[in-house]
Amino acid sequence: MTVITRFAPSPTGVLHIGGVRTALFSWLYARRTAGKFILRIEDTDLERSTPVAVQVILEGMKWLGLDHDMGPYYQTQRFDRYRQVIAEMLSAGTAYHCYCSKEELDAMRAAQQLAKQKPRYDGRCRHGQGPGVASGRAPVVRFANPEEGATVVEDVVHGPVTFQNKELDDLIIARSDGTPTYNFCVVVDDADMGVTHVIRGDDHLNNTPRQLNMLLALGRTAPVYAHVPMILGPDGAKLSKRHGAVSVLQYQEEGYLPDALLNYLVRLGWSHGDQEFFTRAEMIAAFDVRDINKSASAMNMDKLLWLNQQHLMRTDPKEIVPHFGWQLARLGIHSDDQALLEGIIVAQRERAKTLKEMAQNSRFFFGDHVTPDAKAAEKHLTADARALLGELRGRLAALADWRAPAIHAVLEGLANEKSLGLGKIAQPLRVAVSGGTVSPPIDATLVLLTKKRALERIERALGS
Repeated sequence: MTVITRFAPSPTGVLHIGGVRTALFSWLYARRTAGKFILRIEDTDLERSTPVAVQVILEGMKWLGLDHDMGPYYQTQRFDRYRQVIAEMLSAGTAYHCYCSKEELDAMRAAQQLAKQKPRYDGRCRHGQGPGVASGRAPVVRFANPEEGATVVEDVVHGPVTFQNKELDDLIIARSDGTPTYNFCVVVDDADMGVTHVIRGDDHLNNTPRQLNMLLALGRTAPVYAHVPMILGPDGAKLSKRHGAVSVLQYQEEGYLPDALLNYLVRLGWSHGDQEFFTRAEMIAAFDVRDINKSASAMNMDKLLWLNQQHLMRTDPKEIVPHFGWQLARLGIHSDDQALLEGIIVAQRERAKTLKEMAQNSRFFFGDHVTPDAKAAEKHLTADARALLGELRGRLAALADWRAPAIHAVLEGLANEKSLGLGKIAQPLRVAVSGGTVSPPIDATLVLLTKKRALERIERALGS
């Protein structure tokens, strides 16, 4: 059997990290088992679904590298198929028309609550006791859920979960205007697309017995279900915007590497011994849906930042360049110099926790000149420092080997001759070439700037 998983977001809001983790678990399991991963946009809520939300889903999945083998499918493009199945169910007696008005339904629920009963549709139209065609109303279509016995959801995470069928009302599967509803579309899609494993949030667990009964009524085999626990905020409350329940693309804007974010999310509710750092390949090799935890996990932004820096440190710079270049472009800096970008990443990655921070701290590497910070210049470009810089410029200009060891030797040689600490030479030089007092090691900085630009910046500082 080929494993087929799916990620099926509704474009009624932003794709946030809770949804991303669900997508990740589904993607990893498909990749681990050499299966297929489906992307499906569940846009049947015509009032709340937006093209902007769809675009965020597509862009977010692309940025994360969670590639799909099938899709993206859109439920709004499958309405003819849903109507066909509804007609078949009406003919088979597994669905029926309901003519009850909103007022009648409200009165029914009020009476049930007064009698301390669970509010649910009582099946009056199913048993010929409703208003019927004579009402002149456009009917909804309800699923004829089994009225006796129990439905057991064999959940991989939670174990067997039993629901009494008498507690499950007859779900509306088509509205009075003919549009199908979410729970019904999910069932048809999963059946038609051959989904073998449904991995989703445990807030969907209560929908599962109804969906399972509909699948059985259609004569289809139920998939394996795995309902994963929610992600909480650091304070243990439900995840909200203040905790990080923002668009996944905001994490891109803030400078996180996609693999770092996925590494962090995979450890929220799943573990593999004590291992914290995972490459994408390691996640695929180790992930098993059976190892998902039952308990909810809390966000820890400090841990995410730490992991991001670990990925910056350990990832091949070639793989980081596109993401770093994206951050630079947001600052108005455009460069296709692969060697320079890789070199900057290597030089800066110990000093930055995010690519956004790295890009902001690397602006001085681009352009023909920099303007030294006024306070830094006042402190470090004194008359004595300028004299040293002038002598240093001459020695650097004569240097044929423009590599870090040779440059360091020149700086150290001048410092020894003048009986000065290396900082007395390096810091004025740093201000002259970078405009500030913080940069990677000065010899590495000069190499990245190139000899020509470094000398020009020293000359400009001397003349200012």
